[in-house]
Amino acid sequence: MTTSSRTLSDLFDVFEREAFRLETLDDYSKSGNVDAYHAFLAGESRPDRYNADWVEELRSHTEKGNRIYRVHILSRPLTDYLRFELGWGYQRNMTGGEEFFILDVTGKPNPLERVPDFWFFDSGSVAVMDYDGTGKYLGSEVLPPERTAEFKRYRDAALAHAEPFTEWWHKYGT
Repeated sequence: MTTSSRTLSDLFDVFEREAFRLETLDDYSKSGNVDAYHAFLAGESRPDRYNADWVEELRSHTEKGNRIYRVHILSRPLTDYLRFELGWGYQRNMTGGEEFFILDVTGKPNPLERVPDFWFFDSGSVAVMDYDGTGKYLGSEVLPPERTAEFKRYRDAALAHAEPFTEWWHKYGT
């Protein structure tokens, strides 16, 4: 399979060491878990099986020693969606071994301004995510290998400026 014919799903199937995700949006509410988001907004408790398929996917990788981690760039006050994603999603996904970091740009410049959302696999394959203005996922594009170094720099900068989610949540979580 050539790089240009690979999909994001293919990259998840074949990565061998690590998968990194950069999240840059305040709202992904039109991209999945819509019913759960509405339940959250209604003040309901998180269902026991919430995100169960993704947690199992995570475990299938992390139990083999693979690392799955992400940095979310955000600012306070948190949007309703971010309170949902961090409070319900991140908390649940951590049980599958996913690691989270927060790059809080409240009151300071964003060092990754205009960098798109992306997944970066084994420091060698990049899939850029495309969303519309409402948080609806439109698809992804696997980039050619010559773009890898650029996204490695983005990943490294995000991690250099971020702090572990649990520490950040202890200070600012709601």
